[in-house]
Amino acid sequence: MTSHASDVLAGARVATRLPARDLDRARRFYADMLGLRPVDERPGGLLYRCSGVDFVVFRSTGASPGTFTQMAFEVDDIEAAVTELRRRGVVFEEIDVPGFRTRDGIAEIEGNYPSKNARGERGAWFRDSEGNLLGIGELIL
Repeated sequence: MTSHASDVLAGARVATRLPARDLDRARRFYADMLGLRPVDERPGGLLYRCSGVDFVVFRSTGASPGTFTQMAFEVDDIEAAVTELRRRGVVFEEIDVPGFRTRDGIAEIEGNYPSKNARGERGAWFRDSEGNLLGIGELIL
């Protein structure tokens, strides 16, 4: 494989796609619970943009198993974000497995990717109206 072929996606923009069995219900969740409005839409799909990064919620007959984080938002103050989202009705997951535990919905995660120049991360997870598992993270600098 040539260097050019292996770099073909290095400059690409990444856009998440989240399935929704009920697109109207998903639209209400993202608006009412997360305060997000689509920047564009087409039949069967809603395009959202956060800080220049796109994600799409699309009508699907399938569903995510919701067993892994499908998309995450990086915030500067996770406690403020969790508090506000809870005020809007978002329910955060409580996790208690060996080596990983949330306290009041927020986990402390040791270590991080060296390129992020952080000691670790704090994270919280919730499900959207369609069962997609979404996360919120704050770097520990």
